[in-house]
Amino acid sequence: MNHQIIRDKIRAGYPGLFIITHEEGRAEAAIAAIAEEIGYEIHAWSISAGRLNVRSGTVTDEDILAVLNFIPALPEKALLILRDFDELLAEPNPLINRLLKDGLLHAKSANKTIILLGTEFKLPPSIEKLISVVELPFPSRDELRTVLTTLCTVNGRAMPDDADSIIDALGGMTTHEAEDALSLSVIETEGFDPVVLAREKSNVVKKNGLLEIVDADVKPADIGGLEVLMEDLLSKRNAFTQEARDYGLPSPRGVLAVGQPGTGKSLCAQVTKNIFHVPLVRLDAGKIFGSLVGESERNWRSAFATAKAISPCILWVDEVDGLFSGAKSSGQTDGGTTNRVIKSILQDMQFNGDGIFFMFTANDIDGLPDPLIDRLDVWSVDLPTAHEREQIWSIHILKRKRDPKLYNMVALARLSDGFSGRQIEQMWLKAMTLAFNDGGREPLMVDIEAAASKFIATSVTMGEAIEARRKRLANRATPASRPEITTLAALNGKAVKAHGRKLAA
Repeated sequence: MNHQIIRDKIRAGYPGLFIITHEEGRAEAAIAAIAEEIGYEIHAWSISAGRLNVRSGTVTDEDILAVLNFIPALPEKALLILRDFDELLAEPNPLINRLLKDGLLHAKSANKTIILLGTEFKLPPSIEKLISVVELPFPSRDELRTVLTTLCTVNGRAMPDDADSIIDALGGMTTHEAEDALSLSVIETEGFDPVVLAREKSNVVKKNGLLEIVDADVKPADIGGLEVLMEDLLSKRNAFTQEARDYGLPSPRGVLAVGQPGTGKSLCAQVTKNIFHVPLVRLDAGKIFGSLVGESERNWRSAFATAKAISPCILWVDEVDGLFSGAKSSGQTDGGTTNRVIKSILQDMQFNGDGIFFMFTANDIDGLPDPLIDRLDVWSVDLPTAHEREQIWSIHILKRKRDPKLYNMVALARLSDGFSGRQIEQMWLKAMTLAFNDGGREPLMVDIEAAASKFIATSVTMGEAIEARRKRLANRATPASRPEITTLAALNGKAVKAHGRKLAA
């Protein structure tokens, strides 16, 4: 928690602070430390316990009206903490609103600060301008280390040798969630298992409905082609190591992968996880926008704060072109919400993005703001070349525990000309289905040809859009694949026999 911001605002005479947090105890401990440092008295109120004078320990049974009326009687240099106050204002109450406003106006000239604690900033317009908002960030590594140390001490355990890895696994959790995850790991494994902690963190991240931690084991060899992009990512593979930080290297520029559907853009994001050896956090761009005033901006802040707490990590924003599609008409259609979200994203990328590798995927570059494009390395992901189609066939055949050497890759590449990688996978699965339903035999060329006849190539169904997209990306993006090449197999004209059937080259 940034104690200095809160301390400075109190000392500057801010009449009201709203601290957004799910960790009430942690926030109050920080406030108590600040009050001790600057010599302020603390009173804390809740609807269940009344008002507590923290210094004297005196408890007064007061309802909300009584405690608001008490504000003028507070001594100078005093803090009044009001717990769950946002819930009390969920239903309009003119009397509470008026008393709080009167209290804030009094506090402004009397060296007092009213501190509201809650999980969401939702106050009446007549009050919100008198209150400054401070978000409680996720616990720092030092705070998480304290949680681990305390748990070890209480349970008579030695501090584990891999404490740094354990703390990495706890990033993005609150102190309560971290303590729960550590305790569960001890119950399940009799130790602090990073696998268990990562699983629990994944469950925690999913709760807000915006993010998910992608547990994908995709390697560069699992991607057919896109060699130029893969080589670029591999060249940055050590970017998030301590050695890179000691050397003075900043976080590398992010990536925008743009191109045809089904061509491996999502796989590129997933393979980056294994190249960089950091968590991959996926944000569905469409989930950022909400119907309530301020909800969209709050969703981005929440998502980014979580990614920042998990960092170093990859933040994968999927289908980002959908997020920015309404930017041009934002002022007329959504009160400027889209533009405000875009501004927040760009500011966080520029000023707060250290430790985060931004990975954006999109079907088109139209509508994406120039400042976003300028902050990223833009890659054009097109339909696979003949050589890449051979690789893709081989990958999917091997994935289903068959030997690619039994199939003529050149013939399969010709058969799938103009098809996306996703379609090739579906063709192979269709061929397997045909073979399985014909006595459980192994797939033959005739099955693959029959399967292919059921599909229409992406180059046909989306031909005009593909050509238009290629023109838009020309000179604006680096091709992710090498230019079309002639394979060695095609040059020597070799045919391969599979299960006794000669496959024409």
